[in-house]
Amino acid sequence: MIEKNKNLISRPPVVVVLGHVDHGKSSILEAIKDLKITEKESGGITQHIGAYEIEKGDKKITFIDTPGHEAFSSMRTRGAKIADIIILVVAANDGVKAQTKEAINIIKKSGIPMIVALNKIDDPLSEPEKIKRQLSEDDILVESFGGKVPSVELSAKTGQGIESLLDLILLVSEMEDLKTDTSELAKGTIIETYLDEKKGPIATLILEQGILKRGQVIGTDSSFGRIKDLKDFRNNSIEIAYPSQPVTILGFEKNPKVGEKFNIYKDINEAMQNLEKEKDLEPSSVLFVEEGKKVLNIILKADVLGSLEALEGVLKNIPQEKVILRILKKEVGNIQEADIKLAESSKSQIFGFRVKLDSTALSLLRQKKVRVRTFEIIYELVQDVRETMERILDVEVVKNILGEVEILATFSKRKNRQTIGGKIITGFIEKGKNCEILRDQEIVGKGKIINLQQNRKDADKINKGNECGMLFESDAKIEEGDFLQMYEEERKKGEL
Repeated sequence: MIEKNKNLISRPPVVVVLGHVDHGKSSILEAIKDLKITEKESGGITQHIGAYEIEKGDKKITFIDTPGHEAFSSMRTRGAKIADIIILVVAANDGVKAQTKEAINIIKKSGIPMIVALNKIDDPLSEPEKIKRQLSEDDILVESFGGKVPSVELSAKTGQGIESLLDLILLVSEMEDLKTDTSELAKGTIIETYLDEKKGPIATLILEQGILKRGQVIGTDSSFGRIKDLKDFRNNSIEIAYPSQPVTILGFEKNPKVGEKFNIYKDINEAMQNLEKEKDLEPSSVLFVEEGKKVLNIILKADVLGSLEALEGVLKNIPQEKVILRILKKEVGNIQEADIKLAESSKSQIFGFRVKLDSTALSLLRQKKVRVRTFEIIYELVQDVRETMERILDVEVVKNILGEVEILATFSKRKNRQTIGGKIITGFIEKGKNCEILRDQEIVGKGKIINLQQNRKDADKINKGNECGMLFESDAKIEEGDFLQMYEEERKKGEL
């Protein structure tokens, strides 16, 4: 008889919340445990991954909140990979949207159990049955429609259905029989990193197995270090972290990459041996630009690595046929003196996302001609980069043809002025406007209408179908059978 593993224990479920922007993902978490996420985030939109732990009776549940904005698609995918259960949030008063469909695709590929949460059920315009039918079109059949996907109708605003959602999560978790071995070395996933100016790199992670302790050596493919401080999601220092628990750690030599797996090693040397050798970027792939191409060099700074990654992804989608966008440096942390110096020497502009200028950088900036822009909302940063690229483009001069005159007769000519008569065949003719002289469909000169007459009376404007006489100023001599094309030039700013 095989002895049961005494170190095998049940662990709390890790739940990721997916769905369309503004459908209430963060509001549901706020309703669950008064997390006040939306008050802390710019514009009511969660800007980077957060992990939170709540208690329901004697059970615990870990939630990962992922951003809904399209820029963060890769972050949502990462969130799904480390989850045990996915909550698909759909607003009952709005229905299945593009990001809902994207979330559904992520869920299908992951094979992770799902619960459908129909939010905003308190709205008089909510139609839960209609939403369920929409979901069925994407092969998501809820139990009430004869399928296997559990669903719950709730309102983050009133709290209706929140308890039912938690009960459903624990029920699905029990059916999945989530177990972990505490005797194994701790391992898990990095879900966020950022740089604290005073403390250094700080990583948020989810522990998947084993027990994590202060003082252990931790490593990923890109970084390593000794755990100097271990904190729970409420920022309280702890000595030990258990499976499924979200924690932040201090001690990495540099920021590990978001989405990397971490392991515990016996010493620093072993952790260093497991580092992946970073591939040297060929200078040509970064710095070479085709001759004659216009370029915008930028330095990109962000609060956390997930935001930096998402920003870079969106910026790459800006059309670059006319202007090349070249990111010379991308980094987590506040804007520093070195960034200002690099921007000056490389003729770059600095774009910061939810970061500030440190005092030294601010002092140097007053002496240098460097453009620095910081933003709290990703849409605004991307739009500003796009507009900056468009300003680099040459102003386009567009010639609009307003009218055309067929020359029927020519009269006296004095120096550069000639009296002529003709018929307006398209558009109109107006005193004071510029014209091009066409002969055999080729431009032979340019000039200006000095005076205009109809039936020997002065006129400012004459329309198509009428004959006219005019005093025309030009260095070229007009002949019978020529055509005058009156035009206006419009200066348009460049577009990508």
